[in-house]
Amino acid sequence: MPMRTAGLWSEALLTEKAGHPTTATAEEISQSQATAAPRRMTDSYTELVLPFTSSPQLLEQYLNASGGIRTGKLMEHLDSLAGSIAYKHILGPSVQRLGRIDQIGFYIVTASVDRMDMLSPLDPKRDLRLSGQVIYTGHSSMEVAVKMESTGMGKPDQTVMIGRFCMVCRDAKAQGAREVNPLVLSTPDERALYALGEQMRQRRKTSALKSLSRVPPSSEEAAELHAFMLKHGHGKLEVSDQARDHVWMGDTILEKCMLMFPQERNVHQKIFGGYLMREAHELGFTNASLFTRGHVRFLSLDGISFARPVPIGSILRLRSEILYTTSSAEYPTIVHVGVKANVVDVKTGQEQTTNDFRFTWCQEVGKASPDLRRVVPKTYSEAMLWLEGKRALEVGAEIRGLRTK
Repeated sequence: MPMRTAGLWSEALLTEKAGHPTTATAEEISQSQATAAPRRMTDSYTELVLPFTSSPQLLEQYLNASGGIRTGKLMEHLDSLAGSIAYKHILGPSVQRLGRIDQIGFYIVTASVDRMDMLSPLDPKRDLRLSGQVIYTGHSSMEVAVKMESTGMGKPDQTVMIGRFCMVCRDAKAQGAREVNPLVLSTPDERALYALGEQMRQRRKTSALKSLSRVPPSSEEAAELHAFMLKHGHGKLEVSDQARDHVWMGDTILEKCMLMFPQERNVHQKIFGGYLMREAHELGFTNASLFTRGHVRFLSLDGISFARPVPIGSILRLRSEILYTTSSAEYPTIVHVGVKANVVDVKTGQEQTTNDFRFTWCQEVGKASPDLRRVVPKTYSEAMLWLEGKRALEVGAEIRGLRTK
């Protein structure tokens, strides 16, 4: 069940001009909110294999300039996979086609992507298997866990990336939340996965309450920020001889504007979220490479929030910025990048944020640039972004530490 629509754009335009009823009757709302049949976790399991070893033509579409795999294209597939898994959970494992949204009576959107962690480098000489399933359900939300594995060549399968998506089901007629099918747990492994999904949901709520856009930083964070500014700020960046390894955060901004064409639409006749992920990732990679003055390796997607859909035909401004820099024993250079997607109103020039992406790249021992350049905030809002980047890297280090134990 691909998340890309198979219909023609000309037909979608005619349907849009004909109009759709925007209100539902009481009977239709009652039917749409009827109790959904329980599902097993295995009912939504889905996998996709990219046979790189047997198809050089396919591999050619994914190769980057250095001979590696374009991670942004794989993110695009993972977003599509998560959406297909969510629809499969509600429609049932035997359904082969999605059908029109106005006919099935509901639609599913990506509310957020909690994380994607690259656990080991991608090997273009091996096939890639992308798989996932629903591991937790709320009233109208689903937690979808996905993973990517290197397979074949006579070697054991190796997990190279894991990710978590939060999907939300909406009623197409009543324009409100729609109940999703609850999960039936039958094995200890399924109960453990369900507990993990519930933990992720609670962590997301806790993180929202502790967001620096709502509450001030902790005393420890304030003290660390103060010490950092005493050491690296206070006018030192104004002197060129002392500023070679320091960069104001505002000076790291890299942008691009794009027209949103119908070829990149999803089944909801909006711009496909996976396409936006790919574009944001590649802009962030470009910025990280320019900042470090060398090659960087993708380490993690630290979060994506979806505020509103991106309309077809709109102008999208992608704005990337280096938010935090550090180093570790494993990675001499670690760069955290934020990418914000805004839809621009051509008539007024006003912008509305549709997506907020956070990525982390690194340089490995022996491949790092000679000197680590540090990004320094100048304003209070930039200081809060700096602390958010620090938090994200601490979570990523904790996850990678758990994976190696």
